[in-house]
Amino acid sequence: MSLSFAQAKNNVLSGLTVAFALVPEAIAFAVVAHVNPLTGLYAAFMMCLITAVLGGRPGMISGATGAIAVVIVALVMQHGVQYLFAAVIMMGLLQLLFGILRLGKFIRMVPYPVMLGFVNGLAIVIFLAQMPHFQQHGEWIVGRALWVMLALVAVSMAIIYLLPRWTKAVPSALVAILAVALLTNVLGIDTRTVGDLASIKGGLPGFHLPEVPWNLETLRIVFPYALIMAMVGLIESLLTLNLIDDMTDTRGKPNRECLAQGTANLVTGFFGGMGGCAMIGQSMINVGAGATHRLSGIVAGLGLLSFILFGSSLIERIPLAALIGVMFVVSAKTFEWGSLRVLDKVPRADALVIVAVTAVTIFTDLAVAVVIGVVISALVFAWQHASQIEVATRIDARGSRIYELKGTLFFASTSNFQNLFNPKGDPDHVVVEFGQARVMDHSAIEAIDALAERYQKQGKRLHLRHLSPDCAELLRKASGMVESNAVEDPHYHLADDRLG
Repeated sequence: MSLSFAQAKNNVLSGLTVAFALVPEAIAFAVVAHVNPLTGLYAAFMMCLITAVLGGRPGMISGATGAIAVVIVALVMQHGVQYLFAAVIMMGLLQLLFGILRLGKFIRMVPYPVMLGFVNGLAIVIFLAQMPHFQQHGEWIVGRALWVMLALVAVSMAIIYLLPRWTKAVPSALVAILAVALLTNVLGIDTRTVGDLASIKGGLPGFHLPEVPWNLETLRIVFPYALIMAMVGLIESLLTLNLIDDMTDTRGKPNRECLAQGTANLVTGFFGGMGGCAMIGQSMINVGAGATHRLSGIVAGLGLLSFILFGSSLIERIPLAALIGVMFVVSAKTFEWGSLRVLDKVPRADALVIVAVTAVTIFTDLAVAVVIGVVISALVFAWQHASQIEVATRIDARGSRIYELKGTLFFASTSNFQNLFNPKGDPDHVVVEFGQARVMDHSAIEAIDALAERYQKQGKRLHLRHLSPDCAELLRKASGMVESNAVEDPHYHLADDRLG
């Protein structure tokens, strides 16, 4: 897709803004993971560049993330950084496999309340991630240093909020970073800078095989970490993709994104990076500035590399307060404030899911939060539909009792299904109409088989009408008890992976 001059300019400037924002995050996450800051910066550069070129969601930004950092701490502490690189390589291979099997589409099955909880939880995590910048040597900064830093944060946020009222020609976040940096350097204001975190000066990352024994014992060590990293990375990346889809009213390609994430992590592992995934904060900066083309991510990746190679002395002088202000605004804009107003209006189960996913995202990690949210939603769905199966009965001209079944027959509703029938009181011939019912799983088939046995014990015959060919095939074993006839609904099939 060709870009106009205005679009190209917007994507380039937004990419530079993202590059600035990537620096302190990459350093902070490297510190969390107990690895060299350059390990985080290299990961951020490679993840950002490769996913920008190959990914399924133009405008989405990837890099070194806290979600991956907290997983790898134990591996690094117990076995060393070389095992981390091996785990990142395996992480990439697993993500490539996930994409090759085209499993990315299943992220669409995540319920909306889980998405709300995910967004709110990550917004709070982004906010809390800035708190360590207000500490020095493990102690909270106080006095003049604190007030200066808070004032600069406020200036940065004010520029971001107010500048778009006058012009949108330049990303307000970029202006805020440069303005606060110029202010502190011209006036000689003493405040914490990027250089206080660590030096970002370095060379090009070099290719090397992880220095680990290539045997089954190494596989046993790294595989559990690689699997968790792969799943956490894909969940965060695909949920971020979904979020940007909603924001931009476009549709990304989840399977392509899985392949891109896998490729990026595979390369990162061979070039001394700590691995990563999509970053919702930086993605919000980018998309919020209207940069939804691949150019913005490419510029961000190359910009970060140029900082490492050539501009470290300048970047290290940028006040942390400027970047903190940017991330505070991102946090505020990411949080779905409307979800607070609807908590008492939506079903209680949905409200529970929103709160639970938010809380678990904050206190544990995203993958656990999403799994818990999906499980709660699935259990609620099963409970609600289990009670919605019902039947209307009548006697036909031949004296047979007709049961017209309505609802969904599946594992959770089989007990209610059995209670709808009266084998002792029914006549010799009973017909169950499935025209308005759906048979969804093997538990449903077993329930039908069990019902047939109940009628057989009473010396009576059970007839099934409008049953799908799929069900009829599965019920062949009950051919002596069940007469399955009149398959008349060609549009009705058992739910399986071939549909949707």
